[in-house]
Amino acid sequence: MAILNSDQDGVFRSLSDSLPTHCTLNIESFSLLAEYHGVSGYESKEFEAGGYIWKLVLYPNGNKKKNVEDHISVYLRIAGEDSLQTGWGVSVDFRLFLLDQNKGMYLVLEDAFTKQKCFHAGLLHVGFDKLIRLKEFTDVSNGYLIDDKCVFGAEVFVCKERKTGQAECISRIKSPCMYKHVWKLEKFSKLNAQFYHSKQFSAEGLNWAIVIYPKRKSTTNDPSHLSVYLQWVAEKTSHVTKVFTEYALRIVDRNHASIQYRSDKYCFNTASRTHGWPEFISLGDLSRLLKYDTCLVEAEVTVRAIAKILAKDAC
Repeated sequence: MAILNSDQDGVFRSLSDSLPTHCTLNIESFSLLAEYHGVSGYESKEFEAGGYIWKLVLYPNGNKKKNVEDHISVYLRIAGEDSLQTGWGVSVDFRLFLLDQNKGMYLVLEDAFTKQKCFHAGLLHVGFDKLIRLKEFTDVSNGYLIDDKCVFGAEVFVCKERKTGQAECISRIKSPCMYKHVWKLEKFSKLNAQFYHSKQFSAEGLNWAIVIYPKRKSTTNDPSHLSVYLQWVAEKTSHVTKVFTEYALRIVDRNHASIQYRSDKYCFNTASRTHGWPEFISLGDLSRLLKYDTCLVEAEVTVRAIAKILAKDAC
């Protein structure tokens, strides 16, 4: 391992030709990640180290909650804290990795001041507000971001344990297609169930469905609106963890002219598979526009990128 230096942001740097032990995050479209997770941050898939579960949290444009600009912010977060015993605490020695694709070596980044960090119920994440300057990161001559691709990694040592983790790969769809599905609901005014699912349809090999609540999905029991959602029907055996989409939902007439139209960008994930609008259109407006008591609901889905769990270093 070659030692470099520590900079004014408190980051100690070195070079290594060894692969990250516990987590590898391959990003094939950094600009897409920045577009979807510029404020909230991107959370990696969970990985295990030292008998605990962890995640990497990446802010491609800097952590705005801490007023960080012109830098990438990266943190290590402990997961599954609800399952830990009361009064738990764990000290770790961790380092982050950034692949120099020109040299085929990793830039290793560590805290320049404190070797060990202590996690507890009041401190669930630690890391670097200013891991690396965006100007340095995007400079092709440095090799960190080439053709919009980059690789991050992490090693976490708890009581000197080492365990092999998982790799998560985010792949952008090179030539995305827009998939359309039309759902015909006859005798709409007679629908009396709380919600209905359309027949499943496929987009980029993934299953989707339209979900409607004829009298609004709401805890207030206000029946004034039709609620319409798009749902990713994730299979339990699938390795897909996140789906970056652009989608539109609309109510159309028999000539497929829009009566109501709404669109959005959304990253579907295993914890949030349904997205849409609880007040898509008022039932009063809808009843005046429907013909023959038949409602046609149309979904247009374009998958921009997919995140998958793969074998380590397979991506």
